[in-house]
Amino acid sequence: MQILMGGKPVVVVSDAKTAKEILKTHDVDFASKYVLGFGLSKFNIYDGNSFINSQYGTYWRFMKKLCRTQLFAGPQLDLFIHIREQETLKLLKSLVERSREGEPCDLGMEISNLANNIICKMTLGQRCAEDPNLPMKIRKSIGAIMEYTAKLSFTQVFGPLKKFDLSGNGKKLISVTWEFDGLMEQLFKEYEDSRINDSGQEENDLISILLETYRDTSAELKITRNQIKTFFLEIFLAGVDTTAATIQWAIAELINNPKILKKLREEIDSEVGSSRLVKESDIQNLPYLEAIVKETLRKHPPGPLLRRECNTDTKINKYEIETGTKILVNAYAIMQDPNIYNEPDKFIPERFLVDHQEMDFYGQDLHFLPFGSGRRACIGISHALIVTNVTIASLIQCFDWKLKDGDKYDIKLTTGYSGAMALPLVCYPITRFDPFKE
Repeated sequence: MQILMGGKPVVVVSDAKTAKEILKTHDVDFASKYVLGFGLSKFNIYDGNSFINSQYGTYWRFMKKLCRTQLFAGPQLDLFIHIREQETLKLLKSLVERSREGEPCDLGMEISNLANNIICKMTLGQRCAEDPNLPMKIRKSIGAIMEYTAKLSFTQVFGPLKKFDLSGNGKKLISVTWEFDGLMEQLFKEYEDSRINDSGQEENDLISILLETYRDTSAELKITRNQIKTFFLEIFLAGVDTTAATIQWAIAELINNPKILKKLREEIDSEVGSSRLVKESDIQNLPYLEAIVKETLRKHPPGPLLRRECNTDTKINKYEIETGTKILVNAYAIMQDPNIYNEPDKFIPERFLVDHQEMDFYGQDLHFLPFGSGRRACIGISHALIVTNVTIASLIQCFDWKLKDGDKYDIKLTTGYSGAMALPLVCYPITRFDPFKE
């Protein structure tokens, strides 16, 4: 099917067979991406520096290798386990206090703060001695960038007056991005000063790795400061909201399905016991939790639409596809196919323990594409799964949940492309296991 988006033709793929041709068989031919918000580039001071949206070429291959071997490699993620544990405990402590006071919480906001804090500490580490408020300032500016980008994206794709910035959001986006740019330059200066002073303390945060690569004269490719800033921004844009949304959807589905929640809790209690908090090392022994995460991602994929662009003339299903053709793979529709998933509108984790247990998170089976597939699959899958699994397990182990209004959460999607919740998940946490009690 072909549609017009922003006045430009886009081919939409909604079946697994054709998706396999594009994402697997002819992966290299469709290894480039395009920006969904046509016309947004004039409001982007970093236009042309993106990794996530870059064309398939030397820069993308270099950064993908850096992500695979250093930034998001297993040993690097292991270095951040104390950060993940620390931030999870902060979340649980806040919820225990809410429970003690009998107060409801906006669980979505709490989980977003968790994901944001983890990413912030992974990227910035313990630096910013000259301005201890610098991480908070950077986070605030990124939040503003996300807000104005979201406001612009819909009107830029579908709005008839897209060439006119009638709302003023374009100018606001430029302004907050320049503010972010100044803060990042301040961060770079602190890094450079710390090298001159040589404190002897090795920094393992992501920004250190990127800046070391920037300084490395023998590197395969010389990356620029703007490319580092853009990559840093994209880590937040792609890594915070998507992880937080998945955890929220899982908790909402469990509240709506108390029998499934009970079964998960029994699995956790059986494996972990009643005297300690669930840990990352326990996750491999919790198959029902994994099935719940898979079913959540199937019903509520963080990336429901996968963007690809054809690099060379090729043929798919007897159709000639010209270079530059834009493709939109509808992963959401594929994972709702009733020919593959019985009763696809229902939340049934057991399907991933019986009929579809061989499906992994990496898109090898083209009927399950929560993080994409092929060369352009999500680079942060491992990090996202660690945070998602442990957070869900901790929230179910430590609390019962009661919605502030009603017994069932109203499953509605907001407008846009992320599949986020339309309504806040406001509920009362009722402590059943207090990990802080001696």
